[in-house]
Amino acid sequence: MHKVQSEVLPERNTKLLIAKIVVIALHLVGIIGLSLPDYRDLFLELTPVQLLISMFLILAFHRGWSDSFPIFAAAAFWIGFGSELIGIHTGYLFGDYVYGPTLGPKLWEVPIIIGVNWFILVYLTGTLFQKVEKDWYAAFLGAVAMTAIDYIMEPVAVSLDMWYWKFELIPWTNYLGWFLVAFLIQIIFRKANFSKGNSLAHLLLLCMILFFAILNLTLAL
Repeated sequence: MHKVQSEVLPERNTKLLIAKIVVIALHLVGIIGLSLPDYRDLFLELTPVQLLISMFLILAFHRGWSDSFPIFAAAAFWIGFGSELIGIHTGYLFGDYVYGPTLGPKLWEVPIIIGVNWFILVYLTGTLFQKVEKDWYAAFLGAVAMTAIDYIMEPVAVSLDMWYWKFELIPWTNYLGWFLVAFLIQIIFRKANFSKGNSLAHLLLLCMILFFAILNLTLAL
């Protein structure tokens, strides 16, 4: 038994190391490609692929597989996607905006990959505060973190034709709406009965934050 465990542990460590290298390389190459005008269009087409790879890596290292996890994942996808539908067609929640072509195929004028993005962000920020005891406080912190990420993501998204705001102004209602929707899904994340452990989550979140922070600088030059 001890021999089997000793063989499994190095194998897991190797897989984790490879996954970490993939995550870092994925975001580093993305930063370089999107910062170079000659290659920007090519890398923009790969944006949905990057999000899908991030999702698959999250699922590959997720440890809390239970009946509750797919329920949470579906809720995160559809609540996030549904909030975007409301935003696009009514102007409520976030403000007046429309999606560009960058994020791929759309359903009712909203890119399908947006639901995946909501799942990724809720999951990564949720695991960041998994040791906080009170559910409402952990959900609050997770929603604040997601709103902060949206703040650094917005200028990049507009520059890369992901979405456009009416009058080219990002309204304050966007951040309020983002926080409220994020808080709702974070509560579901906390209440769902599954282990929140993921050995890749923190690195993936850090790389995502640095990705948008650095692009904010390079695209402004």
